[in-house]
Amino acid sequence: MPGSLRGKLLIAAPQLLDYFRRTVLLVVEHTDEGAIAVVLNRPTENEVAVLVPELAALAGEGELVHAGGPVNPEAVLALGDFEEPSDAGTPIAGPLGLLDPEQDDPQLRRLRVFAGYAGWAPGQLDAELEEGAWIVEQAAADDPFAHGDLWPVVLQRKGGAYSLLASMPADPSLN
Repeated sequence: MPGSLRGKLLIAAPQLLDYFRRTVLLVVEHTDEGAIAVVLNRPTENEVAVLVPELAALAGEGELVHAGGPVNPEAVLALGDFEEPSDAGTPIAGPLGLLDPEQDDPQLRRLRVFAGYAGWAPGQLDAELEEGAWIVEQAAADDPFAHGDLWPVVLQRKGGAYSLLASMPADPSLN
């Protein structure tokens, strides 16, 4: 394995037409034992206050739960932008980390709640990267909290030939 991708973005390559079509994922964990990530750009229609009321005050009024991935959709992952990164239960990159449900009064700038996650068996993500299924980009602290279509935004930021991909319409038949 070339190195951990924890804290990096995985941008779905245009040829991915499955569940991950036009998604952007944040890698939460990547070791020899596999990888876990959350899809950043799949809001549901369900409010945090309804589905996970104990996190409502931290997430903010009207905040929606996001579909984090196809694995274990009943699992809740709360991704925070921590004022003090060492307060994160699982540090990811910079101020980003997963909330420790046992921690009292975490100092957060913002919180996003995910139902489910994406997971890969040992070596599976590395093989998908070699096949060109994912484009890797450095995550920015604002990426997990973005609204709208994040896929073209991060491709544009990556620059070069990726800028051309960013202009691809969601439905190529409209081109």
